[in-house]
Amino acid sequence: MKFLTPQISYFLSQNQMRRNISALMKYLFLLAGVIAFFTVQFHLIMTYWEGREYSWITGLYWTLTVMSTLGFGDITFNSDLGRVFTIIVLLSGIMLLLIMLPFAFIRFFYAPWIEAQIHVQCPRAAPADISEHVIICKYDSIAPNLIKRLQHRGIPYFVIEPDSARAVQLHNDGISVIQGELDNRSTYERLRVEKARVLFANAADTTNTNITLTVREVAPKVNVIAIAENEDSIDILELSGATEVIPLKQLLGENLALRINAGGERAHIVRKLGEWVVAEFTVHDTGFEGKTLRDAGFRELSGVNIVGVWDRGVLQPAGPGTLLSGRSVPIAVGSQEQIGKLENLLADHPTRSIPGATLIIGGGKVGYSAATALKQKGMRVFMIDSNPKLAEKLNNVSERVTIGDAADRDTIMCGGLEEASLVVLSTNEDAVNIYLSVYCRRLNPSVRIVSRITHERNLEAIHRAGTDFVLSYATLGAEAVLSSIIGRKPLLVGEEVEFFNVPVPEQLAGKTLAESGIGEQTGLVVLAVHNEEASDGQLAPDLPLPINGRLTLLGTSPQLVSFRRRFV
Repeated sequence: MKFLTPQISYFLSQNQMRRNISALMKYLFLLAGVIAFFTVQFHLIMTYWEGREYSWITGLYWTLTVMSTLGFGDITFNSDLGRVFTIIVLLSGIMLLLIMLPFAFIRFFYAPWIEAQIHVQCPRAAPADISEHVIICKYDSIAPNLIKRLQHRGIPYFVIEPDSARAVQLHNDGISVIQGELDNRSTYERLRVEKARVLFANAADTTNTNITLTVREVAPKVNVIAIAENEDSIDILELSGATEVIPLKQLLGENLALRINAGGERAHIVRKLGEWVVAEFTVHDTGFEGKTLRDAGFRELSGVNIVGVWDRGVLQPAGPGTLLSGRSVPIAVGSQEQIGKLENLLADHPTRSIPGATLIIGGGKVGYSAATALKQKGMRVFMIDSNPKLAEKLNNVSERVTIGDAADRDTIMCGGLEEASLVVLSTNEDAVNIYLSVYCRRLNPSVRIVSRITHERNLEAIHRAGTDFVLSYATLGAEAVLSSIIGRKPLLVGEEVEFFNVPVPEQLAGKTLAESGIGEQTGLVVLAVHNEEASDGQLAPDLPLPINGRLTLLGTSPQLVSFRRRFV
């Protein structure tokens, strides 16, 4: 009874539902009239044609048994007229009772009733006491990653879903979802948008504009973060009232370019920890390929401490025996001066006198942004795209533009694969990028491949295909939005990898870093140890973990869960 009253209320409150009930009742009246007519005809034929008397109940009984095709045979006509009438009643029953009645019942009653049940199961409003929550306007590829990060920080959230069935499915999957229309003011009133921390408009540019204008009617001061697909939409969204507009595809291209370091820009700073700096660098095309960290001597020569190594998208804790390949990306912690020494050290050990070109496959928004950023760094850029209309635009940022299908051997060779030391895969389709990664690796085994993906589920596949570094649209979007929500600069290290600041567990206090076994048991990388007075980024194995201190860790959320289960 708890859900029955709301279901009936919703069922009867909808205009379409009332029209359905009206149509079903009309059909039932028609069916009752046909049955009554056949009952009367049965009496007339039996009485005046065959000379037999039956009660009206018997006539109704005969009509129903014939129309329903049960045909018990206890009452039959002896004349041809009666048998013809029986055939008419039988065919009418098949059509009206066995075909049209079930269809009308399902169409006009059962399906709407199921819809009413689904609608009632789906939450329609946020709790009255909710505040400082995040409203996500669409459950897209960005939403799952962002939700995980919000949950980790204890920030409440709600996703808007217009479709009732889809909303119930998300609700059953554990997603905080509210059913409502994106362009309906009441949706945001029910979500208590005036108390929200942020509203994230992640639909199409036109829809985001409508969302922003609608929200501003309800909550003029709430922070609205909007995604812009096209560069021209940025001004329109800002004029509509968006607090911040994120041109995500442009950022994706620029961040891909940041992962292409050459010459004097090999070390890429990803975070500052007080006086210490966290940076990552490539050993591709340097004399350190094939050496262990002990033999490379980064700490002795520059003073930096190598705390972890990226290898094909997987972050591994570093040790003296860690072997560096051409695809390794070590993570270094040191002072700004030490990072500068590391830059000089890398520049003094090149294996090529002239760096190879960068080949970008896909000249859309992401590829164009990556090419622009690389050109500003003074790098040679080649581009391949299948759209001839983009040729003139791409010529502005590329030394060579090849129009054609990159999956064609002649096209990709003419495009410069053999001359390239780096390949950037920036097409919109994950499957295409995975295919091209295998293709490029086969044609040029020594080339370094950087790729974008849209969905995190394809992360393992594209690494297996041979890609060295992957950056996803979903991860970048989630990090950009979260950074705006909590008020810090975006920190993008790799897929699903984050910085964590946690207290030193009681059972580890007083132990040395080597004795703690944090890296071996959880996979987390310790970047710095903080006590009440200072931070230490020079992490020697015998460094003691202070009581009431804090640790800066690098890793994934599952690794952090493992850390808490083991030590907290």
